Amino acid sequence: MTPRRTGRRSGSPDTRAEILGAARAAFARGGMAGTTVRSIADAAGVDPALVHHYFGTKQQLYLAALAIPVDPELVRAPLREAPLEDAGRALLTALLGLWDGPLREVGVAVIRTNLGEGDPGIVRGFLLEIALAELIGRMEAGPGDGLLRANLMVAQVFGLLVARYVVRFEPLASLTVGEVVALAAPPLQQVITGPLRVTDPNIRGASTSRFEP
Repeated sequence: MTPRRTGRRSGSPDTRAEILGAARAAFARGGMAGTTVRSIADAAGVDPALVHHYFGTKQQLYLAALAIPVDPELVRAPLREAPLEDAGRALLTALLGLWDGPLREVGVAVIRTNLGEGDPGIVRGFLLEIALAELIGRMEAGPGDGLLRANLMVAQVFGLLVARYVVRFEPLASLTVGEVVALAAPPLQQVITGPLRVTDPNIRGASTSRFEP
């Protein structure tokens, strides 16, 4: 008996690109946690096994969709090992070390592509669901506290990366990694462990010990 065709396509020169396009759209809508490999496979018209064949795990597919060639564990591991009171310095040391090395050129391209022509949702998902997910839990002093602190961290670090590597402000662009860390780590550490002063009582976490209304 001849097997019945399922309608799904096998691999072809265009299959990988089509899976990647479907993944970018799906991750931008639902983030990594809200997106399944099966839903991406369905959108691309292929079997889920083919997605794994080309990209491996869902996280590897996410990194491919974002076009980041560096394992985020290179940043997460130093953060995981550092005391929370030293997380700002640990994050900047690891991140700037990468940007001064293998990420210098591709990192600028990723920023321009995903925040210019692309969907910023995929960048947001990467930062909150992959890069900073463990740290968010450690920073949580009350409901919403960790996420708010992560938002403020991203604002500071992202601004620093754009100023140093994309716009190339001087003298910031010419400082050593150690000099930048020494200057930027204290204000970053403030949003990680310092009190957050809020006046809106509707902000989640405003009643916790590390918030000062």
